[in-house]
Amino acid sequence: MSSEIYFTNNYRDMCEQYGTGAGFQFEFHCSRCHDTWRSPFEAFTTGRAAGWVSKGVGAAWSLLGGNGSTISNAADGLAGASWGNARDTAFQRAIGNAEGHFNRCARCTQHVCAKCWNGSKGLCLGCAPDTAAEAEAARQRGLNDQVTDRAYTAGQQAGAAYDVSAPRQLVCPQCSTETHGSAFCPGCGFRLADPPGCRSCQTAVPAGAAFCPGCGTRQ
Repeated sequence: MSSEIYFTNNYRDMCEQYGTGAGFQFEFHCSRCHDTWRSPFEAFTTGRAAGWVSKGVGAAWSLLGGNGSTISNAADGLAGASWGNARDTAFQRAIGNAEGHFNRCARCTQHVCAKCWNGSKGLCLGCAPDTAAEAEAARQRGLNDQVTDRAYTAGQQAGAAYDVSAPRQLVCPQCSTETHGSAFCPGCGFRLADPPGCRSCQTAVPAGAAFCPGCGTRQ
């Protein structure tokens, strides 16, 4: 019973109760990498017989005027009566076989496959990672962190030359193309962030204004 509890969360019931494929099979998976192992298929002969009776004898009996559903129900009842015990017994055998393919970590209590097991420590690789693998991973993290810091510094230096006070239109008012802060629209060539000037005094005239706010000239 304790073994069944151990495998509560990492197995899949693939059993079939009726028909030609009736039988018992269970799929177990590693809690770390999720690779799977399936128990050998065990035929459920009573379920196969029920399927044969239901499809064969029952249909023939119906053609002769008998009640085919009665025969089918009786066969299904016979299969159902023995199904539960047979399934439980097959499950216990499957668990016994699965324990030979998985190791139970003493720390996290998860079952893992041989690839995810640190045999020298008696723990899974999640609890006791491989030292060489951890060293290489740390080396790569250090490299990435250093490059990130240098790239950030280079970005700060480049940003010193960026004119943050210059107005920029991110969407062209003429064709609605995204401009990404460019001086001219990449879609229609419209000059961006440069409001029209009064033809008399060159004062910037707001969009839609009929007169220059500087000299009053009609635009």
